[in-house]
Amino acid sequence: MSWKLVARTSKAAVQRALAAHEAFDEWDPEIVLAGSEVAGDRADEWALEAYLPRRPTTTDRAAVAALFGEPAPALAAERLPDTDWVAETQKAVAPIRAGRFHVRTPDHPADPSPGTVDLVIPAAQAFGTGQHATTAGCLTMLDAMKRRGVVVREFADIGTGTGVLAFAVLRLWPGARAIASDIDAVCEAVVVENALLNAVALGTARGELAMVVAEGFDDALLAGRAPYDLVIANILAGPLIALAGDFADAVRPGGHLLLAGLLETQESAVRAACRTAGFRLAARLADGDWSILWLRRRAG
Repeated sequence: MSWKLVARTSKAAVQRALAAHEAFDEWDPEIVLAGSEVAGDRADEWALEAYLPRRPTTTDRAAVAALFGEPAPALAAERLPDTDWVAETQKAVAPIRAGRFHVRTPDHPADPSPGTVDLVIPAAQAFGTGQHATTAGCLTMLDAMKRRGVVVREFADIGTGTGVLAFAVLRLWPGARAIASDIDAVCEAVVVENALLNAVALGTARGELAMVVAEGFDDALLAGRAPYDLVIANILAGPLIALAGDFADAVRPGGHLLLAGLLETQESAVRAACRTAGFRLAARLADGDWSILWLRRRAG
């Protein structure tokens, strides 16, 4: 028996809720989230759907509502027919194009266009399927970095989620030594599964991806590989500000830092913290309410 909870609200509110999901260290893995535009006459109406393998409890409702903060939109419960709702969700998630990257679920075909980098990420997983503006923006910015001649030999992805950004870096710089980390232990198995789907080798050699569970840079392998040519952190504004000094320690002089997960209203605070830590802005993208920042650590 499967159910879903549905909240209808603005696109920005749904995107903030999906980003807030990242901060829940003990999120119930049986509750799978999906956000999508609602067809109809109301402009900018989106739905957040929370799929459950049971009738929603008061605790389930409270967890989903908490993603929105106060006031939370109304939650409607709906019993689903006996079907593979995960597979149906996969089919409903349309592929996205971000720079040279084509990100799709396994139910959609690859894009055969020349120069396209195809990535396969199941939708019903940890944060980072490519659908969210922050992930898509990071993919677009990585493509821009490559086109502008950035060279990456050592790379770290902090808060990797599904691993999609780490996979993208290895597609662009296949000789890099890569490491991905997440505070959520659930992501480790997700990244391993997705690495197999995308023919990404796991390990510690060049061209391979190592996966660790850690908070920030609190891991011997993660800290020991510094300094990095590129560090990515698609998390939230508060942790980005708190980690500014750690980013400076981890990124080599002249190296690159790609930040996302922050709202445009939070951008000035994040940039100020990073400027104090020795970074300057190289480029920025704005997608809806979200900012994606490419920063460079000052040489010397």
